[in-house]
Amino acid sequence: MRRLAVVLAGFAAFAVQAQTYPAKPVRVIIGFPPGGAGEILVRTVGQKLTERWGQPVLVDNRPGASGNIAAGELVRAAPDGYTLLYMPAALAVNPSLFPKVPYDLERDFTPVTLFASFPLLLVVHPGVPARDVGELIALARAKPGALNFASIGNASPPHLAGELFKLMAKIDMTHVPYKGAGPAQTDLVAGQVQLMFDTAVSAMPNVKAGRTRALAVTTKRRSPLLPDVPSIAESGLPEYDLDGWGGLVGPAGMPPEVVGRLQSEIAVILGLADVRERLASLGADPSGMPPADFRRFIAAEAVKWRRIVVESGAKID
Repeated sequence: MRRLAVVLAGFAAFAVQAQTYPAKPVRVIIGFPPGGAGEILVRTVGQKLTERWGQPVLVDNRPGASGNIAAGELVRAAPDGYTLLYMPAALAVNPSLFPKVPYDLERDFTPVTLFASFPLLLVVHPGVPARDVGELIALARAKPGALNFASIGNASPPHLAGELFKLMAKIDMTHVPYKGAGPAQTDLVAGQVQLMFDTAVSAMPNVKAGRTRALAVTTKRRSPLLPDVPSIAESGLPEYDLDGWGGLVGPAGMPPEVVGRLQSEIAVILGLADVRERLASLGADPSGMPPADFRRFIAAEAVKWRRIVVESGAKID
């Protein structure tokens, strides 16, 4: 009886915590520099949560090591729901590329929900004499190793998008990793690198200004944001299909009631018309999936990315 009383007391404490949560500011760690797609997603949702809760949602950028530094920060945090992590696809990739990472995908995270998924854009410097994917492949084959492709960092989806492209097109290009989309786009515009796979958030300003040229999207479906830009799949590589995504996780051991409240609030926010319009402007497809589904999604993504790493022979540069 005493043991049952302890268990019931624990459940009661969790219930009270869920009802009073949040009683103070909530911090969301982001493992990349300011201005990327992840930060825009977090700030868009965070602003709405702040309005609903009356407690601020604070963004804490901890860039470095393709998100590993931020993930390590989360693992050391108390599992009370006041320290969370924006989880990009890169964190599902890292264990397959880095010899050691400061987290275990299954053991160290409490999945909350998937915010959204989004295609990447293949963009080139205007001086590249290729108007479509077919011409780019022909150029790369004529000049093996001469084309440099930028990414936002080792093990990031844009990095592996390029590796997968190399594998399927049977071409050789040189990977040049950067510490975020900003410096990578700067060097692409300057012609220091010739092409890049990037999110619409980072790529579109330069595309619209004519400083870069969009050749294709990485998903099999075209993006509503760029309906005239074909997919790589319809441009000669029919099996090519890859997208980025981002969600929210907490440390292992978070109270289920707090996780449930977070997910349900975020799902409602992702359904709001103004939020959906904002995400559509990023080329993002909102989700809001339940925690159990997000856990399975992360596990499946880790398997998918591991296969891409092995088949492409991708390495950390």
